[in-house]
Amino acid sequence: MTVQPAGHGTTFVEFVGERYPVVPGQPFYIGREATLTVDDNPYLHRRFLLLHDENGMWWLTNLGTHLSATVTAADLGFTATLGPGARMPLVFGRTSIVFSAGPTTYEVQVQAGAPAVAPPVGTTTVGGDTTRGVPNFTESQKLAVLVLAEAILRHDGTGASTLPSSAKAAARLGWSLTKFNRKLDNVCDKLDLIGVGGMRAGGGRLASNRRLKLVEYALSTGLIGRGDLPMLDAEYARNTQPPAGA
Repeated sequence: MTVQPAGHGTTFVEFVGERYPVVPGQPFYIGREATLTVDDNPYLHRRFLLLHDENGMWWLTNLGTHLSATVTAADLGFTATLGPGARMPLVFGRTSIVFSAGPTTYEVQVQAGAPAVAPPVGTTTVGGDTTRGVPNFTESQKLAVLVLAEAILRHDGTGASTLPSSAKAAARLGWSLTKFNRKLDNVCDKLDLIGVGGMRAGGGRLASNRRLKLVEYALSTGLIGRGDLPMLDAEYARNTQPPAGA
């Protein structure tokens, strides 16, 4: 099959040695009767997984009602479970998706082209308000996000379970817990204002899983990367070294 371009790279699904192109704007289904029919297994949903592009990123959605999939990016040591109704951005390049239906287990590989993620630029209209774009973050706000993603960026993470608690994140930076929570709130507030989902629950309350959503967003948009990791040690040293002459 001819592999089609997607975004700035090439995206395809690989199953038992065959490659299936994934085309932007065209949903790609995986299941028993789908774009990629993996098997006629009656325990498998007709359309179990959906791969599609949205806002310049590739997304994987679990359309099933009782099956889950394990999503692994070996290069980053990232593993997460995608439950029924859940979705996640594929921002890691090559991803392995493993799922079981009845007695049979399947593995599908997805090669996701580099997402064409470009932060919107604020523009001003005559007589109107300035359109809100992606906000600028202070160094301390960026550090609050970076420390949450450290394990994933260092290759020793295992998905959401590796996100540190707020107390551990604060200690890693040499901050008080109050300071860390304040910085994290500021970041979430800024992203919520521009429409990034998962930052707040109903009634303006903070979302319970906002830290995971925040890390997913930061990785997918390039807000943070491996090159930023030295900032963590520098911040810790700055906050824990005794004053000169002490």
